[in-house]
Amino acid sequence: MTGQPVGGVAGNAFPAARSEARLLVPALVFIALVVAAVASLGTPLITSVATSFHVSLGSAQWTLTVALLSGAVATPVLGRLGAGPHRRAAILVTLTVVVAGSALTVLPLSFAWLLAGRAAQGVGLGLTALMMGVARDHLPEERGAAVIALISVVSIIGAGVGYPLAALLAELGGVRAAYGLGLVVTAAALLTAWRSMPDAPEGRSAHVDVAGAVVLAAALLLVLCLAGERNLWSGHPGVAAGLAVVAVVLLCVWAVIELRSTTPLIDVRAVRHPAVAGANLAMFVGGIGMYLLLTLITRYAQTPHGAGYGFGLTTFVAGLVLIPFSALGFLAGKLTPRIRTRVDGPLLLAGSALVVGGGFALFAVARSDLAELFAAMGVLGFGVGGFSAAMPGVILAVTPKSETSSAMSFNYVVRSVGYSLGSAIGGLILTSGTAPGHLFPDDSSYTTAALVGIGAMAITTLTSLALARRRASQTNP
Repeated sequence: MTGQPVGGVAGNAFPAARSEARLLVPALVFIALVVAAVASLGTPLITSVATSFHVSLGSAQWTLTVALLSGAVATPVLGRLGAGPHRRAAILVTLTVVVAGSALTVLPLSFAWLLAGRAAQGVGLGLTALMMGVARDHLPEERGAAVIALISVVSIIGAGVGYPLAALLAELGGVRAAYGLGLVVTAAALLTAWRSMPDAPEGRSAHVDVAGAVVLAAALLLVLCLAGERNLWSGHPGVAAGLAVVAVVLLCVWAVIELRSTTPLIDVRAVRHPAVAGANLAMFVGGIGMYLLLTLITRYAQTPHGAGYGFGLTTFVAGLVLIPFSALGFLAGKLTPRIRTRVDGPLLLAGSALVVGGGFALFAVARSDLAELFAAMGVLGFGVGGFSAAMPGVILAVTPKSETSSAMSFNYVVRSVGYSLGSAIGGLILTSGTAPGHLFPDDSSYTTAALVGIGAMAITTLTSLALARRRASQTNP
């Protein structure tokens, strides 16, 4: 366009280009928010699904687990496709799959079809990294960095947006009505992407490493199943340990495949860069702690008074506890890019991890009043928002532009596994604190879980500080 005269068609194209640029940022944020919110719909609907489909709570839990699993598998594949020339097509096809899955969750079909729909919805989680790649390619550097940080934040707080809405719809119209929300917003996201997503820059190529994708999918399947099936660890610890070993072996085999491949699914050599490896370690351990506290507070809020603690809130009211999480998380995400002009990224990670640790400490010592739960959730949201907004900058500082989607997709796989383990660890601690014949754990088990979370965030803080020291030594030799 710049090579044409400024009259006629070319001159009229400039306003259109500026209009498309204005539409691009809200489109990127909206799509990231939708796929995160829709994937999290399983959380508040587990009890409703068990009742409506006459299945156990453990089976109903798979409506959440299968979405996380398909998202973890799809993310690196989409990340690689997003690095190639067909990124727009990959985005549109993926959203079409998500819309089709949303339709399956609404139609009056069996529980197996519901799980298939949830798996298709989870595939959309892989789009977050692609949205970052689009922002980095098509926006000015400073603006792109701020939008990438915002996309990272909304991919977290999407759960806080979807939870209360889904719970309210489930109470008013049943589980199908709640999933109907997912169909509406995913269709809107598909239309938005069709209208606003630009083509990838020319001169790129991306081949998907099929062998690597299959091995990684098998390893992640085992990891997430081991994290989700808590009864396996308590009832058959030997089998669980054996499967854990198999998962580790598969991950090692996958790493070897990627190192030997000329077109790896994820550039393992780049992942081994100290800055990237340190950031992913911080994301993994931090993800365990962040999701641990999120599940602790929502479960505590719904525990009936008869247990000697808790508030006996309905699913919808308990979902409102997530509002401070989303609001302060969004605020932190908006503030972080401005703070980054004065504070280095790893230091922001460390500070945010300390804030999350403060949320754990607050929950550990003060949870007798509902306002205290709101406060703890707000502190958690602010810390998670800052952490999520700072993370892309740390990784992308040492990542080529063409590898943005691939690098961030690996980070999101790490985050998904960390979240799953955080949920599982919280469940195991509370289960071990439940006396025989009792439905609910002792109040002290929540304190124990909070202390474990503080330990996780301490490790995250130290890892981030080590990153900061290394960067400082390289800047000032």
